[in-house]
Amino acid sequence: MLVNSRLARRMVVGALGAGAVAGALAAAPSALADPAPNCSAADRAGITAGVQAATSAYLFTHPDVNDFMTSLAGRPVDQVPTDVQNFLDANPQTKAELQGIRQPLADMRERCGAPLLDQP
Repeated sequence: MLVNSRLARRMVVGALGAGAVAGALAAAPSALADPAPNCSAADRAGITAGVQAATSAYLFTHPDVNDFMTSLAGRPVDQVPTDVQNFLDANPQTKAELQGIRQPLADMRERCGAPLLDQP
């Protein structure tokens, strides 16, 4: 039963992530036809929104991760990156799943050569 619920959660997160990327590409159909990178503000907003939606779905389906991330509120700002890194190092599967969700942002950063202004 536990394996089935894990598989179901992975499928939901994967579907949402794929949907987010597909939605971003549908919003900019020239992304498939034109080999030049699509780095407009609209492209950035669409990809960022998709990643944020997939991250939200992931957190709702992973209460332990959601609880940890929620617990960061109110901590000293300089302490948060270390706490997050320690959590992710202790949870490599979570780290890999979150990196997968954020991959469209990394791809855009690489393609466009500039950092995104609003990172989730």
